[in-house]
Amino acid sequence: MDAVIQFTSKSQGRDRIFRATQYACALSIYLLRNNPERKDLVAKLKSLETNMSAGRKLFRLGNTINSLEAARRTMKLSDRVLSMCLSAANINRALYFICDNVLWARSVGLIRDIDKERWSLNSSRCYFLSLVMSLTRDFYVVVQLMAQRARDEHFREKMEVHLDESPDVAEAVVPQLDAFIFLLLDSLKSHPAVALDTLKNVCDLFIPLDRLGIYQSNAGVVGFCGLMSSLIGIVTMVQPKLTLKP
Repeated sequence: MDAVIQFTSKSQGRDRIFRATQYACALSIYLLRNNPERKDLVAKLKSLETNMSAGRKLFRLGNTINSLEAARRTMKLSDRVLSMCLSAANINRALYFICDNVLWARSVGLIRDIDKERWSLNSSRCYFLSLVMSLTRDFYVVVQLMAQRARDEHFREKMEVHLDESPDVAEAVVPQLDAFIFLLLDSLKSHPAVALDTLKNVCDLFIPLDRLGIYQSNAGVVGFCGLMSSLIGIVTMVQPKLTLKP
């Protein structure tokens, strides 16, 4: 119970709960859209989704400064690839929050003379670029882990046993590909924080891809991916050891 209270007392924790609820509503609306007996429920879910979205925008008012501060820290990393990827991701995230704050100000009537569609597209572009850089960081870390794993003598013995135990699979898949997949899965299994961060970013990527028209899916896919990434975010916040650092 103490962990729940501590989680919900943080603005980031409340934002993740609101986000999970928002995308759960979006997914439910998509699944119930053709059911005439559920029209009232769908209307309530749409209202709840709108309220969750508005609440999240309010929680994110201070996130621009946090992202800029994170970018300042990551610029000092000794690994130049990590520094570049994380700094670019944080800067684009800060720009995304700026656009999001402007859209929030317009929705409550503080600002009127702006092009809502243009700001919304700019918000999605910044979000997309931030996710691309975050995924680039994830792939870079995965490659490093695989290289380290491949040099491990114990792992080499483990891989030889795997290939010897499944010769038919190795021949059908191509031995090199089978070895690569085994190395990849073993590396991710031994570092769940990397696996979860990569999965979260891949799920999130479908949201701006759909909004920008780069890869058209549907509200159901967006809702499912948003819900999955939100649940992963909640898990990594509750269990800090599952958060990828830096």
